[in-house]
Amino acid sequence: MKAMKSALKFLSIIVILAVLPFVLRAPFLTHIGVMIGLYTTLALSMNLMLRIGQISFAHGAFMGLGAYGSAVLMMRLGLPFPAAFFGAAFGVTLLAWLVGQVFLRIRGVYFVLLTFAFGEIIVLMFIEWVSLFGGSNGLAGVPRPGLFGHEIQSRDGFYLLALALAAFAYASVRALYRSELGAVITSLDENEALTRSLGIDSRQYRLLTFCFSAFLVGMSGALYGHYLTLVTPEDYGFWVPVNLVVINVIGGGSHPLGSILGALLLVPLPEFLRDAKQYQVLLYGILLIFFLLFMPNGLYGVVEKFRRGRKGAAQ
Repeated sequence: MKAMKSALKFLSIIVILAVLPFVLRAPFLTHIGVMIGLYTTLALSMNLMLRIGQISFAHGAFMGLGAYGSAVLMMRLGLPFPAAFFGAAFGVTLLAWLVGQVFLRIRGVYFVLLTFAFGEIIVLMFIEWVSLFGGSNGLAGVPRPGLFGHEIQSRDGFYLLALALAAFAYASVRALYRSELGAVITSLDENEALTRSLGIDSRQYRLLTFCFSAFLVGMSGALYGHYLTLVTPEDYGFWVPVNLVVINVIGGGSHPLGSILGALLLVPLPEFLRDAKQYQVLLYGILLIFFLLFMPNGLYGVVEKFRRGRKGAAQ
């Protein structure tokens, strides 16, 4: 019964969010909603990595591969959007499985440095392979998605796609954490020695988490490229994984809801501070220091504390 109520509550929230653009009729806010949906999915993918005690700086490259992959499959091979979209996402997942065999043998700062180097190599490939990826100028004129014979061109349509993707990512990650598999994944960071003593192959679980995280990034990157209709290397560099980590820290990495809360706070900032772009990084730094010092559990910690307070008062 409790699970049924949670599912109905979740679906109700999704329905309300889905009708908002058609009620507000504010294109700028709809654009922000699209970006929040995409970055929620990206943040949830990083949340998976944080759950196993790893920070992947390859996520910018995976996002770029999703964007370039879907664009190339449609523009060069003429594949329909669904095939290109999922083809790019599965391609990113396959690459994550291949490199994960090596990368996940190490941990800590060495894993961060290795994934950072990998990300830089992928971005350099985007720049140097001009015939396929368009070089520094990237690929312009990326086709709009087409579903059921209808081409999605409006921001409202992209908002619904981004919302559906974020809802899928949140529901999947939350269900994963609540399952026995999620318990094993969590134990990999808390006490891996104990987990391995039970006969569990920790490396395979890390690899599974890495691959699913890459799958989410690939889908988000693909939709991002089709939304902007322009894919350039500079969009998928060092700052992508940094922003995802900051979103999780400020939102609260202990629960998938923290990724949503962090995205709701941080994603709109660049849009509202376009005239003061030089202060964006400074503001990010101030927010990060503030939350680390005074709100170590992030926004989710505040929400959870408030919820428990209300529950205690009701009793």
